[in-house]
Amino acid sequence: MGSGAAGLSVLVLAAGKGTRMKSSRAKVLHEIAGRPLLGFPLAVAEALGPERLVVVIGRDADLVRERFDGRAQFVLQAEQRGTGHAVLAARETLADFGGDILILYGDTPLLRETTLRHMIDVKATTRADLVMLSALVPLPGRVVRDAAGRVSRIVEVTDATPEELAIPEGNTGVYLVSSDLLWKTLAQVDDRNEQGEIYLTDLVARAVADGRRVEAVLLADADESLGINTRAELARAAAVVRARKNDALMANGVTFVDPAATYVDVDVEIGSDSLLEPGVVITGASRLGVGVHVKAHTVIESSRLDDGVVIGPMAHLRPATHLGPRVRVGNFVEVKNSHLGEESKADHLSYIGDADVGRHAHFGCGVITVNYDGVSKHRTSVAEGAFVGCNSNLIAPITLEKDSYVAAGSTVTHDVPAGALAVARERQRNVEGWRARRPSKKKS
Repeated sequence: MGSGAAGLSVLVLAAGKGTRMKSSRAKVLHEIAGRPLLGFPLAVAEALGPERLVVVIGRDADLVRERFDGRAQFVLQAEQRGTGHAVLAARETLADFGGDILILYGDTPLLRETTLRHMIDVKATTRADLVMLSALVPLPGRVVRDAAGRVSRIVEVTDATPEELAIPEGNTGVYLVSSDLLWKTLAQVDDRNEQGEIYLTDLVARAVADGRRVEAVLLADADESLGINTRAELARAAAVVRARKNDALMANGVTFVDPAATYVDVDVEIGSDSLLEPGVVITGASRLGVGVHVKAHTVIESSRLDDGVVIGPMAHLRPATHLGPRVRVGNFVEVKNSHLGEESKADHLSYIGDADVGRHAHFGCGVITVNYDGVSKHRTSVAEGAFVGCNSNLIAPITLEKDSYVAAGSTVTHDVPAGALAVARERQRNVEGWRARRPSKKKS
């Protein structure tokens, strides 16, 4: 019998070693589009609003706990003996829960919330005890149906006959199951198979044998079933996530000159009427306002750009940068941990680090804020309306007051008062006849 409205818990299996990744860290900590793999099933699970959210962890357990602290309960699977064994590791944690349990995987990042809600609806309307998710792709398990087309069991490819290997319908391993059926069935499952593991897939055959109702929901988009086991699969999943992100941004009024050549992390926000040119990379939790123009081959990391900003081409914003309304940052300009006020400008070949810049300030070509003395970082303050000429060095800590000027080629080591002009360069000296006295270079 179905469990009706008894509630929902989500169990995410994330204990695998990830051997084929050939990595020194847990597979579920590898990132795609700025988010660790485990963050994707956690996000979609959180969107469902479950009563409980439990994650089974194994390799690098402490690192995984630390990375996702506060988002779930964690249980340890000290020894990996299959998916069924991983679920059993959470039995004590979920022992007092009597509703439906949705089983997801930490290395399957592409499942959509709409797909999982459809599974929930199917279970409720059919009063099934178990709803499984299948796909028409060659997954490690094949869905075996009886003569009437009803699901009868799942067979792992390692145990399958040639006829069973030819079955086109694969098992994604995602299950929505009544808790009483789950724990009763897993208590009966053994490890007498080629791998010597406890298969969660045995759940299906035992439920059928017990007279329980089993339904399969076929994925419309097979990409959702992609599990990550190799670096190639990681790259493939990242491409899907980026394409989805770009499509969502375009649907909300953002223009991409070439979406396939533009890389935007999944947690980035961009306002309408913004324009992104090819080669742009925007990462982290960056926030771009309305009408922002990001020119080709610009990199923006965890920064905020207010409305009307124009940046690039080939500019670089490092983390904790904030560009105010209508700021202009040009080619080969790098800005780090700085705030540039409204309509300030740095058009080319400059470095602005650890700086607070007021409205309408202007940086000429080649201006450097010298923020590091070899031991500590220091801040530069540039007030409203200040003008810094080309090829100038501002040795921090330093303040340029309102409407002050710095002459081109200056190395400024002291504060500049409001309205003053700072000239800090050696007086030019011309050495007459120097070229004639210079030894000639021998021709090779």
